[in-house]
Amino acid sequence: MKKTLRQWLFAGKRSITRRLDKTVLGNLDGPMLSASNIHYEVGGRVQGMVYGGIGVIHLVARHLGLSDAIDLGLHVLKIHLPYTESDHVLNIAYNACCGGTCLEDIEIRRTDQAYLNALDARRIPDPTTAGDFCRRFDSARVDRLQDIINEVQLRAWKVQPDSFFSEARVDFDGHLLETTGERKDGMSLAYDGTWGYHPLLVTLRNTGEVLRIVNRSGNRPSSEGAAVQADRMIGHCRQAGFRRILLRGDTDFSQTEHLDRWNAQQDVRFIFGYDAKPNLNARADELPETAWIPLKRPPRYEVETQPRRRRENVKERVVQERGYENQTLQEEQVAEFSYQPTACQQSYRMVVLRKHILVQSGQRDLFKRITYFFYITNDWSRTPAEIVELANDRCQQENLIEQLRNGVHSLRAPVDNLLSNAAYMVMAALGWNLKAWAALLLPTAPGRWQERHQEEKEQVLRMEFKKFVNAFIRIPCQIIRAGRRIIYRLLGWNPWQGILFRLLDVLRC
Repeated sequence: MKKTLRQWLFAGKRSITRRLDKTVLGNLDGPMLSASNIHYEVGGRVQGMVYGGIGVIHLVARHLGLSDAIDLGLHVLKIHLPYTESDHVLNIAYNACCGGTCLEDIEIRRTDQAYLNALDARRIPDPTTAGDFCRRFDSARVDRLQDIINEVQLRAWKVQPDSFFSEARVDFDGHLLETTGERKDGMSLAYDGTWGYHPLLVTLRNTGEVLRIVNRSGNRPSSEGAAVQADRMIGHCRQAGFRRILLRGDTDFSQTEHLDRWNAQQDVRFIFGYDAKPNLNARADELPETAWIPLKRPPRYEVETQPRRRRENVKERVVQERGYENQTLQEEQVAEFSYQPTACQQSYRMVVLRKHILVQSGQRDLFKRITYFFYITNDWSRTPAEIVELANDRCQQENLIEQLRNGVHSLRAPVDNLLSNAAYMVMAALGWNLKAWAALLLPTAPGRWQERHQEEKEQVLRMEFKKFVNAFIRIPCQIIRAGRRIIYRLLGWNPWQGILFRLLDVLRC
């Protein structure tokens, strides 16, 4: 990083620290928000925009060869007049990166001269053209686009340290996507009475990246097509260099007809939830008490200062006052036994979690209930408690799905049929992957700053999309074209810009 940049970042930090200093309050005669003599002017030939970080995202895409890979491998358009396939794909992805929530928001970017100049684009596709591009996709082209994205992922993973490749944790889940449209081909009535689609999402827990999205009709089961995608991702992770691959899913994904095939592969492990069927409940009841081990869950976080007294549980008080039935967890225990599903030729490890639940009505104890949760796995090296912890860690995928739905807004159905909406989901979700790739490309060179840089890298990788957009994309800047260069002159400071410039140093090399 240049010395002038370091000085500018330090000056910005020093300035905001002074303004936020509680010991210097300034004039207290009136409110802080005291601006009154406000005037507006036009900048003439000066052009500025609020999306100053979009240039970094574009450099990440170019650094990894995403544009070239799409244009060489994806053939949707017969004539490029004037847009190529990468123009359309990145147009939708960048719209998500700039906080766009639908195809119509592309029009905001399309009519912003500073945005067009920032990307050296004469024009970009309008919302109608973007929707028409999505409608040109068939099943093979949707798969091909995702294959290309997976190939680019390998380039981002290639620069990671050796510890990154110890184990890939691949998670599976379905998501009911409700739509109020009445003429969207392929939608159907789901089990909960909603109309829409039921996409399958395959994600990598290590980085939070989306590996695969398979759009399905709303009435399809969660596990449909999951085995095919699991086999693809096993090959993908092997190609990347992961030494072990862990497949995880809830009870809907315990597809016993495939377990023997996955178990035969030495580097593949799986942990799936399993339905608490009567025969399994009976097996758990027959276990001796000596087989049960108390489960101690690790704390969610470490208190860095002094622990504070917890506030009153208002919900708990209201339930007791009104005499509602209340269920309180008293104790958790784990045990295990061997179990051979009907569709399998061999036995696997069945880890069972026993929960002791106290059922109350108001202040009165009614009875105690025991509930079992089962997890089938071929991992014999970890303890039962570790298996339960790994299985519960898959719930983090629910947070990722929430980010895709309400952060990136990729889990939407803005077009007219099953495959066109699948194409839109994949292209919009690419905005989330670009965020992950930007974090993965951050350098953590050995030295006194290595620990701090590694912590910042993890922060960006786990950051919510809304916060990422506000911290790294929505940066006011002036766009200047001079000497065959496009210059983003930043007009504001925020605490994350030091990370931004460290990433730029890598992308320029």
